[in-house]
Amino acid sequence: MFDQDDLEGIRDHRERWRTNTLEPTLGRHGERKDRFATVSNREVGRLYTPEDVAELDYEEDLGFPGEPPYTRGPYPTMYRGRLWTMRQFAGFGTAEETNERFHYLIDEGQTGLSVAFDMPSLMGIDSDHQMSEGEVGTEGVAVDTLRDMELLFDGIDIGEVSTSFTINPSAPVIYAMYIALADQQGVSREEIRGTLQNDMLKEFIAQKEWVIPPEPSLAVVTDTVEFAAAETPKFHPVSVSGYHIREAGSTAAQEAAFTLADGFAYVEDCLDRGLDIDEFAPLLSFFFNSHNSIFEEIAKFRASRRVYARVMDGRYGASQPESKRLKFHTQTAGQSLTAQQPLNNVVRVTIQALAGVLGGTQSLHTNSFDEALALPTEEAVRVALRTQQIIAEESGAADIVDPMGGSFAIEALTDEMDTEIERYLKEIEELGNGSIRDGVLEGIEQGYFQREIQDASYEYQRRVERGEEVVVGVNEYTIEEDTAPETHEIDETTRDRQIERLERVKSERDGDAVDAALSALSSAISTDENTMPYIVDAVKAYATMGEIMAEFEAHFGSYREELSPI
Repeated sequence: MFDQDDLEGIRDHRERWRTNTLEPTLGRHGERKDRFATVSNREVGRLYTPEDVAELDYEEDLGFPGEPPYTRGPYPTMYRGRLWTMRQFAGFGTAEETNERFHYLIDEGQTGLSVAFDMPSLMGIDSDHQMSEGEVGTEGVAVDTLRDMELLFDGIDIGEVSTSFTINPSAPVIYAMYIALADQQGVSREEIRGTLQNDMLKEFIAQKEWVIPPEPSLAVVTDTVEFAAAETPKFHPVSVSGYHIREAGSTAAQEAAFTLADGFAYVEDCLDRGLDIDEFAPLLSFFFNSHNSIFEEIAKFRASRRVYARVMDGRYGASQPESKRLKFHTQTAGQSLTAQQPLNNVVRVTIQALAGVLGGTQSLHTNSFDEALALPTEEAVRVALRTQQIIAEESGAADIVDPMGGSFAIEALTDEMDTEIERYLKEIEELGNGSIRDGVLEGIEQGYFQREIQDASYEYQRRVERGEEVVVGVNEYTIEEDTAPETHEIDETTRDRQIERLERVKSERDGDAVDAALSALSSAISTDENTMPYIVDAVKAYATMGEIMAEFEAHFGSYREELSPI
């Protein structure tokens, strides 16, 4: 970007500036900290100049939006053509209550739905299971059968809305229910739009929700990808999720690297099954966290796109542009929210959302200011949604494609992030003797990912406790009497009402049809057939979530994490 003479001139000028301008100022006033670093503990320089990006090749490293390496964005017009999807996470109590919240959000201008499930649904057990007591409808909506899905989307045309489902071990069952609902509504399977999180590898790495062991879990994810490529080409069957890796305490670079590694593991598993990369790769989507260090986050998003395009092209031979575009959803950092002075969270979320927009996200969820205390109230959800709308309509951030591109600091941080991501990918590949998929599986068994994240999390907490990392309202700028906003409360009768409906569905369904569907699913599992068609048949017969997931557990057993000693 700059020739050698330019760089020498800048170097000379910088040295004069340091001697004549900077050092006298430092001598009089000093600086407010000895070291300046991001939330990830990445040290940042005082000043960035063309020297810091001297090796940058514009065509190879940046290019133009919508063209490889997609550093500047996956699409040429970005938000000038279409804004990101505004997707507020919602779900609590029964299907009827969450349906009411969905209608509220749509009326307030939300452009995509995002469903939060309760813990029994996430873990693939029914509301009447003994392990469900105290959990039904408390952190998300309870879904036991197709009847719940019907009520959840009552009055909502799923041919007109894009829906995201944040669920993993039992994700294929929820996907099957959505397909069955589309069939009921007369919506073509080819037209339904949305995203299934369905990222089991990150569950073993970070979030720790699973039913069966890693390898069969991976095979079931591949079933959904294969099925989606054939049946629901506008629906993303997996959202490779770094969000929970970051929430567990990783650094930004670890989040990006481990997420991409998981994505490449799914790619390799699909290729081993004989799928064409350009048939399934466009269906893959990703899900990232956006934390407080705005410039590091922007660099993370840009570097991730560049690495993804490079690997999909060079390693896996993808030829279609859609196969090389990293498309991702962003959620602001739940980990950063504080129970102390909760209104401060509005500011945190705004900064994080802005980082996602400046980094080129395709959809965005903004956390509500009261989420450190409880499920969000309608007022808090509205403020979170308005935050996105103000950024979109009033800030001007959506008017320029990659407005941070060309910043010496951003480009230098993007290069640093690229290098660190590649270093981690190489380590993971070595764990798998040349296979990223095998490296991810081996890394899970050895505890490689877990230790990396734990070390980063521990170091961050130590910095907070030492006061090196300021958390406003927690270790600095505290107040004696804190604010206490009204919080959302779950109706105590939720579980009883949910079990009553479950029992009614069981009494009214055709028991023989349920038995036949579950038997067919069992046979498919044992013969390594794609299980998705059989799961769809089972949910249409009103088999329960727990009954379907029990078939997988009967074949593969349950899983208990046993980490190797360090």
